[in-house]
Parts: sequence; structure tokens; C-alpha cells
Amino acid sequence: MSLRSLNSVQRAAVEAVDGPVLIFAGAGSGKTRVLTHKLYYLVREGLFEPEDILAVTFTNKAAEEMRNRVTKLLNRKRLSLSIGTFHSICARILREDITTIGFSKNFAIYDVQDQLALIKVLINELDISKNILTPNQVRNQIGFCKNKMITPDMQARKARTIMEKNIVRIYYAYQKALKVNDALDFDDLLLYPLNIFKKKPTILKKYQKKWKYILVDEYQDTNRPQFHFLTQLAEKHQNICVVGDDDQSIYGWRGAEISNILDFEKFFSSCRVFTLEKNYRSTQQILDAATSVVMNNDRRSEKNLVAANGSGDSIGVMETVDEQEEASAIVSALEKEIKLKKRTFSEFAVLYRTNAQSRALEDSFRRMGIPYNIVGGIRFYERKEVKIVLAYLRLVINLKDTISLRRVVNFPARGIGAKTLDKCVEQSEKDNIELFDVLKKPYKMEIRGKQSEALSVFYKLIKKYHSLREKLSASELARSLVEEAGILKFFKESTESEARERFDNVAELLTSIEEFCIRETDATLSRFLEDVSLLSDIDHWNDSDNRVTFMTVHSSKGLEFPVVFLAGMDDGLFPIYSSLDTKDELEEERRLFYVAMTRAEDRVFLLYSTNRRRMGSENVSGIPSRFISEIPEDYLERIHFSSAVTRKFVSGKREQDTRTEMIRTVTTFDDFVVGDMVEHSIFGVGKIMALSGSGENQRVGVVFKDGTRKKLIVKYANLKKITD
Repeated sequence: MSLRSLNSVQRAAVEAVDGPVLIFAGAGSGKTRVLTHKLYYLVREGLFEPEDILAVTFTNKAAEEMRNRVTKLLNRKRLSLSIGTFHSICARILREDITTIGFSKNFAIYDVQDQLALIKVLINELDISKNILTPNQVRNQIGFCKNKMITPDMQARKARTIMEKNIVRIYYAYQKALKVNDALDFDDLLLYPLNIFKKKPTILKKYQKKWKYILVDEYQDTNRPQFHFLTQLAEKHQNICVVGDDDQSIYGWRGAEISNILDFEKFFSSCRVFTLEKNYRSTQQILDAATSVVMNNDRRSEKNLVAANGSGDSIGVMETVDEQEEASAIVSALEKEIKLKKRTFSEFAVLYRTNAQSRALEDSFRRMGIPYNIVGGIRFYERKEVKIVLAYLRLVINLKDTISLRRVVNFPARGIGAKTLDKCVEQSEKDNIELFDVLKKPYKMEIRGKQSEALSVFYKLIKKYHSLREKLSASELARSLVEEAGILKFFKESTESEARERFDNVAELLTSIEEFCIRETDATLSRFLEDVSLLSDIDHWNDSDNRVTFMTVHSSKGLEFPVVFLAGMDDGLFPIYSSLDTKDELEEERRLFYVAMTRAEDRVFLLYSTNRRRMGSENVSGIPSRFISEIPEDYLERIHFSSAVTRKFVSGKREQDTRTEMIRTVTTFDDFVVGDMVEHSIFGVGKIMALSGSGENQRVGVVFKDGTRKKLIVKYANLKKITD
């Protein structure tokens, strides 16, 4: 195997080894190929042993893909490379060295819901009105501070208003509570290794010696703690290669600093710079249109992307009257693409700026029977019943985890209500012992009868499995605990409509733990819980499903699709209204639009509405996004679309209240009967096997010739009756 498959710039970047290297990788320019070939080159040439190399990514999916590619290139079964996300690499360091800053190696990792639950408790304890601060506001502000490496003491010195001072009070209490619970949040995973390096320089030297070469993917998305983590590790040997695209820096709202990549040469003055400009994904029309928008930003590195796939089609632009017609327009364009280009559903992505936009799109796709998959909905590991089992397992590992304790102490119901738990909290504070240890002696809190017995049984159950955590495999422990705690029995006997699904989800969780034990050589329950806590939305996305993908533009980064629909191109929606008065935020919105455009391989459709309901029923008049006007007209194809919509004037009590209402009308259609042969614009010819209702309300069940079964609303499906 050689590097002959690389172009000249890619190859030069791969072969640049000694000292710092900065690679500006334009969209679709083979960034992953360069990273994997560089890893391959370092090992194959004997420049570094696999265990000497650290490769850092932003998603588990990217890390796994990189590992698989390098392993295949080197023709090996296993490779002892350290490849992972920032959070997983830092978690690994903390599992080994966190005792130096007062935590145990069994620390819990709190996700967003855990954080909010803890903050809610603290707001109550500090007697702060919920009308002044919500848990989500506090969590966001604490996250902002941590991403900027602002401690509670530093924030206290800046606090001026009552709200700012209350946030500081909660920030202090939050950090203290995390310590008491032997828990870290996601931001702590990045910060605490730096604390350890500062307190124990010998530990920093250990990792500097361990990782002699560092590669970083998506470097434009790094925040301040990540920057310091990397620069400290690379300080001694200077062998660091970062790859990224400043035009795709879209996470400023969560702390990413574009200056990290634009000013890389200032921090590593001897670095060599390579710019990858040959694009292997999109057509030239797409690239030129996207670049014409992002080039309006002041802070960026100059790139001239050249498409390997030729010129391609113009960018489709469609004006619609509202979000319902916008959804219909997308379905119409999708149908034409399927007919003309013989595309499958998985070749389409519908992107939007905010999650709320998906509702109208989902309604339209459901009515038409078009399968879709939403990235960023409720993830499997965030479902209530799954989180309950995970909380049991976390408590078994870490008895100090009061958030997990609160979540499971009364599930299944044991009669342990809020008042009983308050008594337990008071007793733990009075005796200065852990909350869990209080449960051992309910009588001390004057708790009698069934509640006393329930607390005692719960205490013994958790204690039992805590003592078994090193003796049983993760799979054995989880199955036995779930059985003994009565969780599966509870869902099996429940009469709730979702009980069966919840039962199946718990069973699926147990299966996932079993598969983890088979897959991982050093599988432990702690490792499983850590892996689960570090999963992201995109790790659950499966591009092999034949479904249209719905997702926000932020979620789409790193993915590609033949056809992309970008919905909601209204000014104030994209770019988002809050960014219009701030130069830096507007520049990030341009970069976000650039990311959306460059997800597409063959075709892009931009859609905007002249009216759109926002914040419930409020109707807002819309104008096209300024980003559309920043694209030269030569690149655009204005596509006319009109659905069955009429307008009528509605008079209010006053003359100025007169407004226009959109009313959907229905064209006439056949009343079908069972046995009719029909044709659908996407699914082809099929036979009606069942129906209900008539006229506008008629619904039919159709089996199509390829075996596909669909339930359709005749009003929307545009079925044509045909003869055999």
C-alpha cells in the first residue's frame, strides 16, 4: 500500500511529520482520508509506534471510522492507537489519576438531565424563586463559564445584578454538590485533567512521554480547555498535526473559538501550513454558491475550492406561502428527483435551523407515507425507563451519587415520597454522613411501617450489588439487579399504553450491555456507563436505513447526501434573529449556511415562506434570507410551486386588524374500494387492501408491487386509479 491515491497537496501534508502541522481542509476535500493515511504513514514507516500516537475527534462515530480505516490500511486485526473524542480521552485520564484532586475512580458522569435535576434541588435549597431563574438558564450559564475556564470565584468578581449574583451562588453550590456526589459533568471532563496537570506536573510529563505524536480532527471546533489540553501535551515534542476548516466553525455558542485555528501559527511559530482545495463531494455550482456567502466574513482563511464532480445543476430556490406549503414543496421536488434520477429515500436530507421546524415537515411526510428518520429526537439512552436502569447501575458503582438515588429510590413505587426523602436529607446533614448510608437506619428518622421496610430493603439491594460489582460481569449484574428490583415485572404488569414499549427498551438495554461485554476485552460496568454517557446524536444515525433524514444543520456537520433541502430560509430564522445585531454571531450563521450547502453532492433546494407561524399561533410575514441575496443570481434557479391554497380577508373589530388567512382547499378525488389498483408518485403501482371513511376523510391501506405496505390519507396521497 502506498500514498499514490492521494493528490499532491494531500500527500505533502501526510509526509510532513517533524514539528507542528496545520491543514486547512475545505469542505469535502478528503480530510478523513488525509488523517487516516497520516496515521498509516507514521506507523508503516516506523516513525512512531501505535501506542505513541494520540488521535482526537469530536464524535465517537468519527473515532470508530478512523480506527477501522487505519486498521484496514495496515492490514492488522487490532491496533493499540489512542483514538477517541476529547471527552473520552479525558475520561480515561481521569479514571487513572483523578484521586489526586479528591475524587474516586468510580466517579459518575452527569448528563444534561442529571445536571438539571441537581440544579433544581439547589435552587430550592437556596430559596431562589423559579420566576427569577430556571434550571436551564443556570446550566447554560455555568456551561458558558466552564467553557471559558471561568471559576466561581472569577465569576463572583464580575457579578453585578441580582440575577448574576444568584447564578454565582448556585455555581458554588453546584460544584460543591458534584464533589459530594463524586460526580463530574461533561465540562469537568475537559477541565479536571488541566487541574491535575497543574497540581502534579509529573502526571503531565507522563502523558507527554506517552503520546509523542498528536493528531486532531475538526480543530476549528475546539474551545479554550481543549486548546490548553492539546498545547500542554504537545509542549515538549511539538509533534502536533491539526486538521480543520475555519469556514465550518459553527459551535461558538458552546465555547468553540475560531481563533484557535486562525491563530495556530502564533502558538506554533515553526508550523507548516497546507490547504486542501480539491473537493470530492459537491458540484462546482454548490461550492461557488456556498463560498459566495461565507466570503462576506472578515475572519477566514482564503480558499479556492475546485470540484472534481463538474459544474452540476443550479441551486433551486422555492418561495412558499407558509410552512405547510413549504413541506408540500419539498415532497413534490423529492418525488420528481425519485422519478427522474431513480433515487432512494436515503439519498435525501431535509435540514433546518431549529428543531421546532420539523413538526410541519413530519406531518406532510406522514400523510404521504414517506419514511423519515429524525436525528436529535429522544435518544434511546435518554428514555425514562432506560435512564432508571442506568441510574440503578450508577448508584451500585457510586454510592455517593444522590441524583441517581433520588431517581430510583421510589421506582418501582415503594411509598417513599418527597417528605420521607426530605427527612433522609436532614438526617444525613445532621450526622454528616452520605445520604445513602442514612437509609440503613430508618428508625433514626422516626420512619415506621411500610416506608421503613421499603428503605431498608432498597438499602440492602443496592449494597448487595455494590459488593458484587467486581465479582459479576456487567451483563450478569445488570440482569440480576433489574430482575430483583422488579423493574421488568413492573412494566410487564403495567396497564399503561406504553408499558410494552418500555419493557422492550429495558430488555434492549440489557442486550446492549451483553453485547458490550462480548465486544470489549476489558468490559466493566463503569466502562459501559462511561461509554453511554459520552454518546452523541450522530452516533445513533444509521445511513443504511432507506429513509429521508431530518436534522438541524448543526447535526449534519460531517455528513453528506446527494440531495439537500434547506427549509426555513427566512430572514430571522436563518440567519437566526438573535444574530442579526452581532457581527461575530452573524458570521457564524454564514458558516452554518456554508456547512448546510456543502452537505450536498448533486443538488440543493432552498425554501422560504412569506408567512410562517412562530411561537404557537403567531403568524409572521417573512422575507427571503439575506444569504440567498448574497448568492449571485447566475447560480440560482427560481422554481415556481403552488399547492391548493386560497386566500381570504378576515376583518377584525378595527380596520387595522384586517388580515389575510390561508385556507387549504381540496381538489376532487375518487372514492376508492377494496381491490382497486392505484398508482402512487413514489411507491408505484399497488392494490388497495383496506379502507375506511369516504371523501376527504378516506384512508386506504395499499400493498405495492415491491411488497411495501402503506396506510395513506387519500386527500394528500394523490393516488390515481388504474386498470390492470
